[in-house]
Amino acid sequence: MDIRAALLTEHSLQRTASVVNYIGGDPGKFKELMRLFLGDNYRLTQRAAWALSYCAENTPELVSPYVGTLIKQLENRSAHNAVRRNVARLLQFVDIPERLRGRAFEACYRLVDDPAQPVAVRAFALTVAARVAEHSPELLDELRLIVEKHAPHTSIAFRKRASLVL
Repeated sequence: MDIRAALLTEHSLQRTASVVNYIGGDPGKFKELMRLFLGDNYRLTQRAAWALSYCAENTPELVSPYVGTLIKQLENRSAHNAVRRNVARLLQFVDIPERLRGRAFEACYRLVDDPAQPVAVRAFALTVAARVAEHSPELLDELRLIVEKHAPHTSIAFRKRASLVL
C-alpha cells in the first residue's frame, strides 16, 4: 500500500482503519506515516494524524522513538487543531520518558489553560498532563487548580473528563 496515496484518496474512518491495519506493528511503515505527518502538506498531515493516533493506541511501542518530536507538535502554536488533538490523544497511550515529562506536562498544561482550544484538545491534554503528574504531587495540585479555574466556563464533557482523570 502506498500510505500517502491512500490517505489522500479520501478522509474516512474506513480509509484510516485500512492504513492502520496495513501498518500493524511494523516500525518501518510507522516511520513512513510519521514522515507524512511531519511533512508540509496540510491535508496529508491532518489525515496522517488520525491514523497515527490509532496506531499509537494499538501499538504504543511504535511511538517511543518519536515522543520528543510529537511533544514539539503540541508546543507548536501554529499547528492545526487536528494535529494537536491527535497528538494529545495518542500521548495518552504512550509511556513518556522521564527526560521528556516536564516538556510534555508544560505543553499539555498550556493547552488545558487555553479556553480558545477546542474541548477535545483540552480533554486529551488534561489526560496526558495528569498521567505525567502522577509522578509528582506538586504538578497534580497545579493541574487541579487550573481545572478548577476553568471548570465553570467549560463544557460538560471537559468537566466529566476532569472528574475522571483527577
